[in-house]
Amino acid sequence: MVWLSMCVSVFGQNWPSFRGPNGSGVADGYPVPVKWNTTSGQGVLWKTPIPGIAVSSPIVWGDLVFVSTAVSSDPKATLRTGLYGDVEPVSDMSKHSWRLFALDKRTGKVVWERVAYEGIPRTKRHPKSSQASPTPATDGRHVVVSFGSQGLYTYSITGESLWKQDLGVLNAGWFYDPDYEWGVGSSPVIWKNSVIVQCDIQKNSFIAAFDVATGEPLWRTPRDEIPSWSTPAIIESNGRPELVTQGTHFTRGYDPSTGQELWRLSGNSEITIPTPVIGPNLIIVTNGYRGVQPIFAIKPGARGDITLKGEQTQSEYIAWSTKHGGPYIPTPVIYGDRLYVCSNNGVLSAYDVRTGQRLYQERLGGTGGSFSASPVAADGKIYLASEDGDVFVVKAGPAYELLATNSMGELVMATPAISEGVIIIRGLNDVFALEKPTTGGPSSR
Repeated sequence: MVWLSMCVSVFGQNWPSFRGPNGSGVADGYPVPVKWNTTSGQGVLWKTPIPGIAVSSPIVWGDLVFVSTAVSSDPKATLRTGLYGDVEPVSDMSKHSWRLFALDKRTGKVVWERVAYEGIPRTKRHPKSSQASPTPATDGRHVVVSFGSQGLYTYSITGESLWKQDLGVLNAGWFYDPDYEWGVGSSPVIWKNSVIVQCDIQKNSFIAAFDVATGEPLWRTPRDEIPSWSTPAIIESNGRPELVTQGTHFTRGYDPSTGQELWRLSGNSEITIPTPVIGPNLIIVTNGYRGVQPIFAIKPGARGDITLKGEQTQSEYIAWSTKHGGPYIPTPVIYGDRLYVCSNNGVLSAYDVRTGQRLYQERLGGTGGSFSASPVAADGKIYLASEDGDVFVVKAGPAYELLATNSMGELVMATPAISEGVIIIRGLNDVFALEKPTTGGPSSR
């Protein structure tokens, strides 16, 4: 478990990007709360309102929590949650303000707030999305936030504006009709001295890298892809780094230093959203739109086209695969030797990550629900937040055991962050910090 111990030792207190250290979704090393009550305040360290509508997730570095948002001047602007298949976008073309907040991790107080851009959105958005969907990323010196068609912005950790890049109009939406604009969802990732963005849109899709300190373009690689909403992941094995991306046509591996394609794998669904997950010498790729629900366990080091032939389920570079069970929206989490997959209707499945053997499949809390946030793990527990704001706490292990169900009291679309035993959950209106109570009463410091 070298890959996991490295994440814990290097990023013990930090959750620097979407789903934390290298997108793992794991933060061990500290006790975390199982139960809390946002009404009574039990287990609640702080609660801070954030204006606007955003589904981006919080990130953490040191004693700072960063969240992005888009504030519409339309007072009726909102989200529509639930299980539905509508494709009509939200036509909120009112003036917006795209912002980045830094909060104190111990108190929730706003340390600084920056307005990146103000104006009319360049594209519409999905009713379940927002104009601020991508999650920021930080390396402890720079904080990078993508606002899609409004641009890529980088600040210092203290809030100084460093640079911005216009990525163009990123029209990501229904592939059958470009008039159905849904907005972007892929988050930036920082690797060494570069920030990498995946931009899969209706025409002229690309992946690009910029110098994280200056914004200077480093490379740009065209992609023959229709819109997708997946965030890239990076694995380093035997001295070779691989930047892994999802897409409708192919899952691809690139050299993150140059943008050169290394390998490709077909067999995905028409819409790809979950992020590739790095495991024990494996790359887990999943998607699940309209009956095409693959899970691939890919070995690093591949070259060329590694697409499976016929009824093959494994090959030289595919440890195992299945045509069923991949999630539509939430990214899975690998914790210990198990892969936990949550469907968008609240069915949780656990697999042996090395063999693909399914260990159980259960509907969360017996009721399920609608899920967009991805599961995260810490201290022997899996945390799964529904759109209705119910956070299910499941014991990690080969058998399903529900430990608690906690209501946040508001909608939750964003994936939680975990830092030094504090769970940070971004609701539609507020950001909450939760900790394991030291007494029977509300938490305080």
